[in-house]
Amino acid sequence: MKYVFLCVFFLLVSVHAVIGDADLNADGKINIQDLVIIAQHLGTANAEVDQNGDGQIDILDLVLVAGLFGEVPTTLGVPEGMVLIPAGSFEMGSEDEEAWAHEQPVHTVHLDAFYMDVYEVTIAQYKAFLDANPQWQKENIEDRFRDDNYLLYWTGTDYQVIRHAGRPDYPMTQVSWYAAMAYAEWAGKRLPTEAEWEYAARGGLAGKKYPWGDAEPTPADANYNQHICDIAPVGQSAANGYGLYNMAGNVTEWCLDAWDADFYAVSENSRNPIAGGKTVQELRENFTTIPTDSKRVMRGGDWYFDAQKLRVAFREGFAPTLSSDNFGFRCVKDVAR
Repeated sequence: MKYVFLCVFFLLVSVHAVIGDADLNADGKINIQDLVIIAQHLGTANAEVDQNGDGQIDILDLVLVAGLFGEVPTTLGVPEGMVLIPAGSFEMGSEDEEAWAHEQPVHTVHLDAFYMDVYEVTIAQYKAFLDANPQWQKENIEDRFRDDNYLLYWTGTDYQVIRHAGRPDYPMTQVSWYAAMAYAEWAGKRLPTEAEWEYAARGGLAGKKYPWGDAEPTPADANYNQHICDIAPVGQSAANGYGLYNMAGNVTEWCLDAWDADFYAVSENSRNPIAGGKTVQELRENFTTIPTDSKRVMRGGDWYFDAQKLRVAFREGFAPTLSSDNFGFRCVKDVAR
């Protein structure tokens, strides 16, 4: 029996050279995080995760990837600074003791694969956008796309050395939803849908409270509850199972969706759901027409508030003109078919 098992294992390893890349989270390593992704899909027929191409995700796929631990795969096609979030299904929302009514009901959502920024968009990245798009500088932006806090510490494209010692690796804050959308379009990306954000934040874990699991957070897990009384440079907390940093704390992040407290009641078994009655493409092409008296979704908690907002299911909505020291964003990119 042992001989048969070993033969199967080595056959699978040889097949892998032909069928594709076992680095399912595209972080440049084959390790336990890739096993987590496969375990999440056991019993399904997800082609993105089916490593031996037999139409089923089972113990053989786990064996194959375990045998490749430490091998650096080919990750051609993954945009720089992003990771691949594999296609899959997950249970969105929460029914834990801290859950709000608008986090319920817990419901199944199906998502196509997408790429997501490893880090929150930084000051340096946003400065490049302002250099190329002067109409979004503080002195030039249309009033309807901003509030008084927009780019509070900026003059033109110069960041004033009042906070953070002017360091370019801090997350960009004081950006309205409109400005975040404009940046994303300029960068050839977009904001994540609310469902994409939560799926990515969970990092391949199912039914857990935080991106790292159920353990109560510490300052090593996330920048929250005024532990350092300010934002921190990107990447200072541990990455989740998909290789994403700061999915809890530091700055809360704009999403694409309109805020709808009751959306979960109608999005059961949805594929790529988005609230607000517009498609992703319609929003990308017409984001400047979104009413200023509406609300857009934000996710992820921030440096100021307590652990309750660090939960992956926590959601809230704010006016798209609003800017704050607590508000930032990261981008996603569709996987070409």
